[in-house]
Amino acid sequence: MTALPIRTLGRTGLEVTQLGFGAMELRGPPRGREIDDQQAERVLHAVLDSGINYIDTSIDYGQSEERIGRFIGHRRGEFFLASKCGCAVNIDSQAQGRHVFTRENVIAGVEQSLRRLRTDYLDVVQFHASPTPAELRQDDALDALLELRDQGKVRFVGMSGTLPNLPDQIRLGVFDVFQIPYSAAQPEHADLISQAATAGAGTVIRGGVAKGTWDGSELDDLLEGAPKTEFLLRLTLSHPDVHTTIVGTANADHLASNVDAARRGPLPADVYAEAKRRLSR
Repeated sequence: MTALPIRTLGRTGLEVTQLGFGAMELRGPPRGREIDDQQAERVLHAVLDSGINYIDTSIDYGQSEERIGRFIGHRRGEFFLASKCGCAVNIDSQAQGRHVFTRENVIAGVEQSLRRLRTDYLDVVQFHASPTPAELRQDDALDALLELRDQGKVRFVGMSGTLPNLPDQIRLGVFDVFQIPYSAAQPEHADLISQAATAGAGTVIRGGVAKGTWDGSELDDLLEGAPKTEFLLRLTLSHPDVHTTIVGTANADHLASNVDAARRGPLPADVYAEAKRRLSR
């Protein structure tokens, strides 16, 4: 069986599979679809059994952190674990999605994630919701995360960043990892992915399969028999500065299809160039 491609996640030195797993689909109601514990457990074990070694979650993702800790916490040595901070802690489910960038909330959030995930450390903790540098400094949120790193509770600090704040976040020079949205349908961050990588940071892509992209894109003749989702995932993986892309699903069959696509690696150079040319129109 062909192994999943491996990339070095920037200056972290972590050797990550170029296909990662985004665990938002495990959150359950009220913000997600119904998923029972048995299904969540099956999918998480399938993730690790497939060779994927990078899992991304968040305080904001409902039951996701708790399920990861409960069902694969005993396999902690098999994967790198990333979560978020700045998410409001100890709030009811209706308020999820609100963000508070203070020292107290960052520390409380990381401590809560460690308990939920049943681990002594997190490989990566990223600020959620792309705060500005001024927001990070105003109430010592950034300093708090750096102190947690110095204590060994966090190995590397990151940012889930988007325009317009992403260029300033890169220029700060403190973030080891950037999680950035990018796909055929959302290409506006393409150059910033390269800027982050050039600055030495690891790049983690979300949204890489770009559901609903196909209509009007005129890419059908480039497929050569491949499913559309496979082509779109491989198109994302073809960006030379993408280290890993996190794709979420609660369906084991969909997971297997994503793994098969990633094992095929990037698109041929000529196909990638032609797809980019057409999409740019």
